Amino acid sequence: MKFLLVEDDIKIASFLKKGLEEEYYYVDVSHDGEEGIYLASVNEYDLIILDIMLPSKDGYVICKHLRANKIPTPIIMLSAKSAIEDKVAFLNLGADDYLTKPFSFDELLARIKVQLRKKNQIDNILKVADLELNLTTKTVNRAGDKINLTAKEYGIFEYLMRNQNVIISEETLKNSIQTLNDEANSNVLNVYIYRLRNKIDKNYDLKIIKTYRNLGFKVSDENI
Repeated sequence: MKFLLVEDDIKIASFLKKGLEEEYYYVDVSHDGEEGIYLASVNEYDLIILDIMLPSKDGYVICKHLRANKIPTPIIMLSAKSAIEDKVAFLNLGADDYLTKPFSFDELLARIKVQLRKKNQIDNILKVADLELNLTTKTVNRAGDKINLTAKEYGIFEYLMRNQNVIISEETLKNSIQTLNDEANSNVLNVYIYRLRNKIDKNYDLKIIKTYRNLGFKVSDENI
């Protein structure tokens, strides 16, 4: 799952990004309201964490703009203001939750999970053959057995599962998992695919992860 964090305090933004990535979420960060509203408008996110006091455009303007343009992504507002009227104003504007600074990371994480449960309560499980990936709990099971994946393995596999039966090029897959581009080894994606195969396909007759030479990778239940 991918989040947008709009927070002008670089230390707070860095802390939140690191913590969320350790929870297997991918995070785009903006320190500016103008950029934040652009990213939220052109990209598809599962959740937006939005500070109120921002350069160029504040959280109020961003939230109002997104809701006016029918962008339904859940929004959690962050603010040092704790007055009830402030909370009510933003909730009435279309924000889904409001967290007062300072707050604990565990509280933010709990609020995030509430919003994701609401968002994914109908369609939060991706399936292929006898394998299920739960987008809310970020767990993978095959034939009833739990498969333990690292954060990067999970991110790669979730992307492939979201695009079942479509060949995804190596470049596209690397770009979708931003942190892979930070690793110097050009063969890093193939290493992760190899590890995924060992965990997901090794003990099963049907191989779910397919490789297409010079084209990319695909997840499907085709028996080829």
